[in-house]
Amino acid sequence: MLKDWEIVIGLEVHAQVTTESKLFSGAATSFGEEPNSNVSFVDAGMPGMLPVINERAIEQAVRTGLAINAQINLKSVFDRKNYFYPDLPQGYQISQFLDPVVGKGEIILDLPEGKTKKVNVTRIHLEQDAGKSLHEYNPKYSYIDLNRAGTPLMEIVSEPEMSSADEAAAYIKKLRAILRYIGSCDGDMEKGNLRVDANVSVRKPGGKLGTRCEIKNVNSIRFLHKAIEFEAMRQVEILESGGTIDQETRLFDSSKGETRTMRSKEDAMDYRYFPDPDLLPLELTPDFVEAMKQTLPELPDQKKQRYTEKFGLSAYDAEVIVAEQEYAEYYEKLAEKHDPKLSANWMTGELFGRLNKLGVGISASPIGTEQLSGLLALIENKTISGNIAKTVLDLMFETGKDAAAIVEEKGLKQVTDTGAIEKVIDEVMAANPDKVAEYRSGKDKLFGFFVGQVIKASGGKANPAAVNELLKKKLAG
Repeated sequence: MLKDWEIVIGLEVHAQVTTESKLFSGAATSFGEEPNSNVSFVDAGMPGMLPVINERAIEQAVRTGLAINAQINLKSVFDRKNYFYPDLPQGYQISQFLDPVVGKGEIILDLPEGKTKKVNVTRIHLEQDAGKSLHEYNPKYSYIDLNRAGTPLMEIVSEPEMSSADEAAAYIKKLRAILRYIGSCDGDMEKGNLRVDANVSVRKPGGKLGTRCEIKNVNSIRFLHKAIEFEAMRQVEILESGGTIDQETRLFDSSKGETRTMRSKEDAMDYRYFPDPDLLPLELTPDFVEAMKQTLPELPDQKKQRYTEKFGLSAYDAEVIVAEQEYAEYYEKLAEKHDPKLSANWMTGELFGRLNKLGVGISASPIGTEQLSGLLALIENKTISGNIAKTVLDLMFETGKDAAAIVEEKGLKQVTDTGAIEKVIDEVMAANPDKVAEYRSGKDKLFGFFVGQVIKASGGKANPAAVNELLKKKLAG
């Protein structure tokens, strides 16, 4: 059904800015505190309390803009966005409307088969978060926790240029990686520090844009993918049955895997924006912007390019490694001492596979870079084969011992003595005279059979290169 339609997706990401205090007050932004313990008179909307801008929040917004090659507006304005929420004490949100701090930018999506796609970012503006209504404590009453009220947020708005749930997921992965690399947001979606609103519409190929619905506050990439796919199918079913799409805000119910109506969608005019009279326009200097640029680290796309060009990694392996800064840091410590491709293969394949089974991230890995480096050294100096190394790595996970100690204890060193290997080859050939005859009559594919039998008979210890060389001579007769 979807094949006859185009999906059009734009994303609005609310990223909590990494600062120690709130956007317009000195109250702390720490997570998990007792309800209403991180609240100042400004956050609580007390009469006569005046906001004072947090300079660190401005720096972080500018750094984020620079990281996505965006225009930095030297003059921006804070506005009041007026709407009622029970957990919005002031009765308005201080945000930015016509004059945001960051203008147009771009994010490059990493797609399958090494493909990429550029998605334009419309703007990044700063705004304060609302508090939180709690409904689980009493069936008759709602409780209000204002710890989040006034927390600085960056709203990062894309153009409606994504055309699948996969592209939307790739966008969030890349944006989250950039934010974490530069330290402007920790990207923790479980804590609500990165939340996504998805605007989804469908249209006939090449047709005009359809009516969009906004899916509000999605807090995981997996849920975002599911929500977009469900919403697109819902809209197509309505349109194909002769109905029309109502512009509205919807929520994603993760337990049911479906979106449901939350409220009709407001337009900008409904919020009655006007410049906040308590805050002067924000004016930045070119020197300030340049100083922020100098604080940026090497970003994911720059690392990816360096890994593919300098180290010869595949685009896929490079993407996996640069996806998280701690992955890249781990990898670079390995690549300093060992072959870069070997390091990438063992890290992304063997190490990550075992960590996934344990359900832990690399920061909690029982195998640090020094330990994995010790294993790679044994492979490179041909003390052990690649297959034996996998067994050794399993034992490292189980025991916490270093690779060299395990190899010594278990007697796993490779057999490189040609005399010993020849003896094993003779035994294998003697046990399979029919296969030897077939091979010598022209069935070359049987060579792999003999290699496998010799390796197996040696307990995996025979050096594969030596086995191949000696086998060819022996089988040639």
